Amino acid sequence: MHHHHHDHSHGHHHLHDHHDHHGISRDGNKKGLTIALLLTAGIMLLEFVGGLLTNSLALLSDAGHMLSDTSALLLSLAAIWFASRPPSPRKTYGFYRFEILAALFNGVCLFVIAGMIIWEAYERFQTPAAVAGGPLMLIAGIGLLANLLSALALLKKADVQHNVNVRSAYLHVISDALGSIGALLAGLLIYLFAWYWADPLISVLVALLILKGAWGVIKQTVHILMEGTPVTINQDEVKAALEAIDGVINVHDLHIWTITSGLDSLSCHLLIEDERDSQQILQQAIDTIRQQFQIEHTTIQVEKSRLAHAQTKV
Repeated sequence: MHHHHHDHSHGHHHLHDHHDHHGISRDGNKKGLTIALLLTAGIMLLEFVGGLLTNSLALLSDAGHMLSDTSALLLSLAAIWFASRPPSPRKTYGFYRFEILAALFNGVCLFVIAGMIIWEAYERFQTPAAVAGGPLMLIAGIGLLANLLSALALLKKADVQHNVNVRSAYLHVISDALGSIGALLAGLLIYLFAWYWADPLISVLVALLILKGAWGVIKQTVHILMEGTPVTINQDEVKAALEAIDGVINVHDLHIWTITSGLDSLSCHLLIEDERDSQQILQQAIDTIRQQFQIEHTTIQVEKSRLAHAQTKV
């Protein structure tokens, strides 16, 4: 039989407890997110009550923003819990993608919130409202402190760099901190100069910063959902590396995609010279992909000249 279709399974046993190759476990991500969640929820309540008492849009918009953050952090935690569930016959990749969906949903929510803040600010520019500057500064100051602690918890315990789900949560926390800095600044200007327009102006600036972060997350998650090649991997380089293996004539049907952050997959067909040992070439191909591109999850079909298969659509 000249047609070896080999789906090597040694990439699978560690998929459940997924320490991605950046050395940070799901437990770390969980811890960081939980700390951030508790801090954020507490401050959200404080800012909401404070915003009503001081009549400050900057505080209320920050509280609204924190509400989205609290739900974002909850969602990110739920996603990690979901992703750790084992694969089933109907969901053969498990629930890893849930993290990407959570991140996408977070990004879209940030967009909506930013829009609402800008609209409210526009109304306030028309008719500036009197705002209590002193209490506004106090509450914003406490908020800022909590945000920085949350951000620190995520940076120290979770994988902000490489996990798009944790990253979207971290962006929420950072844009919160910006909101608190903005509210502080507005409080100061109102307190010193009675510049009531500072309040809506600063909420607009915060909203724009939120939009920028949200757009990044949406772009990244859509790329993953569209089965895009991971940003860190160049498909031409992978093809060249495989074709450089002695005995390989060509590589076709090469697909590389991301299942969830830090977990990439590859499948391809290798056409080899008829007299070569297909298992030996297959082993070399698996090793090359793992060593050069850090992809553990590979499915490689080795073919010789006598094998014919239909032209694939993609």
